[in-house]
This record gives sequence, structure tokens and C-alpha cells, in this order.
Amino acid sequence: MFPKIDPTKTEAWQALQHHFLELKDVKMQQLFAEDKERANRFSLAWEDFYIDFSKNRIASKTLDLLLNLADEVKLKEAIEAQFNGEKINETENREVLHTALRDFKNEKPEVTEALQKMNLFSSEIINGTHVGYTGKAITDVVNIGIGGSDLGPDMVTEALQFYKNHLNTHYISNVDGDHVKEILKKINPETTLFIIVSKTFTTQETLTNAQTVRKWFLNTATEKDIEKHFVAVSTNLKAVTDFGISEENIFPMWDWVGGRFSLWSAVGLSTCCAIGYPNFELLLKGANKMDVHFKNSEFKTNIPVVLALLSIWYNNFFKAESEAVIPYSQYLTKLVPYLQQAIMESNGKSVDRNGSNVEYQTGTIVWGSTGTNAQHAFFQLIHQGKKLIPADFIVFAESLHGNSDHQNKLLANCFAQTEALLMGTFDTEVENNFKKFEGNKPTNTILIKKLTPENLGSLIALYEHKIFVQGVIWNIFSYDQWGVELGKKLAKQTLLEIESRNPSKSENTSTRNLINQVFYFKE
Repeated sequence: MFPKIDPTKTEAWQALQHHFLELKDVKMQQLFAEDKERANRFSLAWEDFYIDFSKNRIASKTLDLLLNLADEVKLKEAIEAQFNGEKINETENREVLHTALRDFKNEKPEVTEALQKMNLFSSEIINGTHVGYTGKAITDVVNIGIGGSDLGPDMVTEALQFYKNHLNTHYISNVDGDHVKEILKKINPETTLFIIVSKTFTTQETLTNAQTVRKWFLNTATEKDIEKHFVAVSTNLKAVTDFGISEENIFPMWDWVGGRFSLWSAVGLSTCCAIGYPNFELLLKGANKMDVHFKNSEFKTNIPVVLALLSIWYNNFFKAESEAVIPYSQYLTKLVPYLQQAIMESNGKSVDRNGSNVEYQTGTIVWGSTGTNAQHAFFQLIHQGKKLIPADFIVFAESLHGNSDHQNKLLANCFAQTEALLMGTFDTEVENNFKKFEGNKPTNTILIKKLTPENLGSLIALYEHKIFVQGVIWNIFSYDQWGVELGKKLAKQTLLEIESRNPSKSENTSTRNLINQVFYFKE
């Protein structure tokens, strides 16, 4: 049974509230001055990762109490329930087993079959044995999907572009027709493979884009040619075959994998084509290493658990509503949008696992950008603004292209910023108040040896498990997303009103006025 414990009713939560009052005005600068071993005591080393969480507003007692909280809400039992395949997504009566997609020791037969199919297909695309309708090799791969069917593969493909082959990859997600047309301007129908990713093959944005692309393709090709240029990742075999895609070009999806955790499956076929199956498998194996660490490590040395507990500490006790993620690598430029969906769609909930309204903050607002760009943008707010914004700094010790001059400067900026956020102008004279920095701003530094497919897999899995831990502690269901449904439902009715030029059916006067204004602009 998945635990359903209100965290605010635990002894640890009450103790943390009292402890917060003791610690809230303590300066980290003082904590460092009083404890020369602080950086060593509040850091974790694992594989190619080194996590420095010493620059947080915590004492040893804080961590002990947070770990007590994890025990009281039965986090260990929750982890076992997930990995054992219990239906912990109770509102949809589903298992949550994205970890099974990368468990090569205990692999599900259907996963093995899907990976073998991905390996064979991507190899044929890469080596040119799969050709288009005019006999030319594929040069471009276009992924058509939205949400988890887009953000994950797009992020990973961008992050691992150093490992890319000759294929050009493109991603169509927004139902904005201009977005689609700009992609179509870049490609040749004779040499392009389209991957349509939609579990139900009914998602409005994805199907609209797919039909637009299909129509464009048929301007120069025939219906028979579709099977050479279109594949699908879906469970709706009839809808896919009606589209013109042959059954042998349909890749599976499963109910026990949520969309925003699906990049490890055939949803990642575009990535597999872009970097080759061997690198894709390394991505999965890196994630699996983090799975094993998360499942088996003591909580006090468990990276996802520690980072999740720190986030709880700031969100629920310091009342910090957001946290920043700052990757010091341009390769990770799409990591933040990916994490925004993964984190905010998972834990943005107001009803607990008992069906009761939650009386405490859940979820965190996640935002950020790449360093050093971010330093010349929103860092002003973090340094001298009045909002408390905990931040994760992610940086690699080695560059991929071997430019040590650039990498040294990148590392120097990353480390200096976390030190500046910690120390500010504490205990130093400044010429005026405008140049005063309070410091005492919390950060975690995630230092990784090198950006490899394996290490990227571990990093993504780290955040996946952090999300899980937070959801367990907040006593919410992290793996449904009912919050996206209402707007989609209303959009169908609004679309009918726009297409029929009859907004009078809308009960909302604001919506009616907006539709009428659209008609006015078009006249």
C-alpha cells in the first residue's frame, strides 16, 4: 500500500517548524566561519558526480530532522512500491515504471523487443539502407509531438549534439501554423522521416500538425509513399494505419509510463536516430545507475533524497516559492523547459492522496537559463532582490571539444557566483548601500566530470527521483495531470465558435468579446 501520510501531522514536521525559528536568522557566512569542515560534511560523491550542498541554510540538526521526516512519511516503503510495480498512480489505476525502461538486468520482454526494433530501425536510417520514395537516403528527422512527446527528446538531442551523426533533427510541437511552416521550409520531402508521437493519436496539436505535414508531403508524393517517410509511436493502431502508416512502422507506448517520463522509450526514437542506438543505450544505462543509487542508498547519502529534502525545507518552511536551475553548459539550454514540465506538471497539486484539500504549499516554480548568459540577466534579482531563490548550479569539469581556456573561465564563473551568493559583501566595507550584497543565498553545485550520454542519463534520473520524493512527502499523486484537461476541453467548444463565427454560444462574456475582436481584425 502506497503511504498516505499528511506531513504536517508528523513529529518531524513540528520539530522542523521549531528548528526553523531557531535557524531562520542564522547567516551561512557564520556557519562556514565556525565549521572548517562544513564543505566536506555537506557534500556527496558518487560515480562522476560531486554534489556540494554546503551553501544551504542548514545545520546538521536540519538534515537530521528532514531525514526523520522522510522516515515518518514512509519514503522507503514508497520507493519499494514504485520499483515493485504497485499501481501508485491511483487516480488512473496505473503503475509508474519508467525505471523499467532502463533496467537491463530485469528487463520487461516488451521493452527488450521495443529497444531491438529501435536499434534496427535507427541503424537503417543512419546507414542509408532505409530510403525515401525517390530512392534517396534520409537526411532529416522530424519529431511531431507535444509535452512529454517533445520536450524530453528535444532536450536530450540538443544536449548530446556533440555525439550526433549526419542527420538533421527537428521538432514540431506548437499548434501554431507558422511554427510548422518554418520547419517545412528547411526540409525536402524526398529525404525526410517524420516521427509522430501520440499515445492516443488524438492529441489536437499533434494530429493537426501531422495532418498539415501529411498534406504538404502529398504535394509531391503519393499515399503509397507515406509508409517510407512516416512512423508513429502510439497505442492506437487503427488511427495510425488509417493515417497511412504501416503496422511495422508503429512503435509501442505503455500505460505504465507517463508522458513526461517517456524519453527513455520509443518516444526517444528521434534521439536514437540522431545519436545512434549505442549512445542511446548509454543514456539509459546512466539513468539506471541513478535508479540503483536512489533505490539502495541510505537517505543521508542519497543524492535525489537530499536535494528533495532541501527543496522541501525552503518551500514549506522558508516559503520560497521558486527555485532556479542554472546549467553552465550551452548544451543544456533546453534542460530548464524540460524540468518545468516534469516538476510543475507532476507536483502542482492541491488535493492529497487521501482526497483532501492540501493546506500547505506543494510544487515549486522552476525557472532558469544557462550560465554565463544568466549572470547578465536575472542574477541581479537573485543577488540583491528580496526574494529567496534557492538555485542548482550544474557544471562539467571537462569540455567536450577540449578548449581548456573557455572551460576554465566557465568553471570560474560558476564557482564564483555560488561563493558570491553565499558571502555577498559580508564583513567587508562598501562605498555605498547600492553596492551592498547581503549574501546568505542558498545554492547546490552539481559538478559532473563530463557531459556524456551516461552522465546525462544519471542527471535526468536524479531530477525524476527528486520529484518522486517531494510528491511522497507532500502526500500528493505526482503521476497524473488532470490540471491540463479543463483548458483542452474548453478549447474544443471555443474552436467551434470561432470556426462557425458564432460566439454567442459562449457563456463567458470575455471569451465572446475576444472572439468577436478576432473577426473584427480579420475584416
